[in-house]
Amino acid sequence: MPTLNVPVIDLQPWFSGTPEGKAAVARAVDEACRGIGFLVITHHRIDPALIRRVSEASRAFFALPLAEKRKVDRPRDDAVRGYSAVGEEGLSYSLEEAAPGDLKESFSIGPSGVPDDDYHRGPAAGAHFEPNAWPVGVPGFQAAYEEYFAAMSGLARELMCMFAVGLQLPETFFDDKIDKHISMFRVLSYPAQTEPPLPGQMRAGAHSDYGSLTVVLPDGPGLQVFNKAGQWVDVPQVEGSLVVNIGDLMMQWTNDEWISTLHRVVNPPFDDSMKNQRRQSLVFFHQPNYDTLVECLPSCLAPGAVARYAPVTSGDHLTSKFVKQTTFGGTKATA
Repeated sequence: MPTLNVPVIDLQPWFSGTPEGKAAVARAVDEACRGIGFLVITHHRIDPALIRRVSEASRAFFALPLAEKRKVDRPRDDAVRGYSAVGEEGLSYSLEEAAPGDLKESFSIGPSGVPDDDYHRGPAAGAHFEPNAWPVGVPGFQAAYEEYFAAMSGLARELMCMFAVGLQLPETFFDDKIDKHISMFRVLSYPAQTEPPLPGQMRAGAHSDYGSLTVVLPDGPGLQVFNKAGQWVDVPQVEGSLVVNIGDLMMQWTNDEWISTLHRVVNPPFDDSMKNQRRQSLVFFHQPNYDTLVECLPSCLAPGAVARYAPVTSGDHLTSKFVKQTTFGGTKATA
């Protein structure tokens, strides 16, 4: 039977450290990634006070006048940093599908405190370690974002260890592939809708994520997943939980044994009770080191089988996907 709904998985047995607990969680994660590519996790060990701090700082930033937010605009299409206004990105274009710009604005950061060496600053690094842009006039903003990025990096490493065990690999298999990761933390703000959206326009159009995994904290309904039965199903809202999904890169790594699932954020009902509700999501997009070569994992290739994908580096894969999103498939002139 296919997994039709997003499962809720308690991570406490993993963190308890017993072999039995770790194995049980890894099996549940493996089943979720094979069946629907999404899971809701509880007992994830992210401090609720930190979540409140970064959420409040984000609300304060998005409440600023547009001209103030524009002072930290994204510098160029391949640099995932800074502010992006409503309608300036179209997620569906990453899948070669046209639609009006998404009804969201965002602020993004990457790694901070990056060493000044050739790996991080040389030509091969491209825009992956681009300096972060920080707004002024929002107390505690930078500190909250950097602390959250660090906390998510730690959680992502634990999740990658769970992935490894679930895929019958050594627990530390991914460690040297993510120790200089090029992940992104992005807060998405979906403004109140005061007029009907354009045909086909959503808060976030149907798309799959690009990297190894994504950790999401939505603050309301709207996130939906397209399951194997061809149905759009709501992601469960569980108090104190986080939502995790795998991305295209992990699907390639597993030779399609795990699935990177289409998902979207739908518009609220356009009536007097719902149209003025704003929505906000904290999203951590985990991406391995830019020079990590992603090719079929040994445990995902049966005897006599052929890998479905050519090897690709993490950095090249990310850049190609994100540029499609920010240039509307190349229809928008690049900077």
